[in-house]
Parts: sequence; C-alpha cells; structure tokens
Amino acid sequence: MIIARIVGTVVASQKDARLEGKKLLIVRPVNLDGTDTSGYVVAVDTVGAGFHERVLVVAGSSARLAQNMKDAPVDAAIVGVIDTVDVHLTDS
Repeated sequence: MIIARIVGTVVASQKDARLEGKKLLIVRPVNLDGTDTSGYVVAVDTVGAGFHERVLVVAGSSARLAQNMKDAPVDAAIVGVIDTVDVHLTDS
C-alpha cells in the first residue's frame, strides 16, 4: 500500500466496459510527513474519496481484489481514506 493525495480526475468517454461507472482519480504519492514524492498514478476509487484527501492505494494484483474490481483491468485502486497517520521512529 502507498499513501497518496488526490490531485485530479480523469474522464474517459471511451473505456473498457468493466470500468463503466467507476471514478478514475489522479493521485500523487506522499512521504510520511505529507510532502509530495515524484510521479502520479491513476487509480480507481472504491471508497468515495474526495479532492485533496489522503488515501490508501493498492497496486498490481491487489487492486483487482478491491471491492467490485474482480476481473477489471485496473493496476491501482483507492481502498481507504486516511484520517490520521501516527509514526514513531526510534534510533537503533
């Protein structure tokens, strides 16, 4: 899983029938401190996420295991909206 922030949407009038009715969002992975990393990913929204929310994204075969994605041609899916992130790093 990766932590990402929703930065946009994708509208595709012509697409695979298994993607009909699915919302496609552009997400940008973020570091634990909330700063942007490089690159963008288009992910199918399975939880009703909104613009600028931080989300959990799964990729690869895990994306096809998300709700209502079985046998759909997806490589990334949003599977959660993040409320808080709490990190405790310790030096060894």
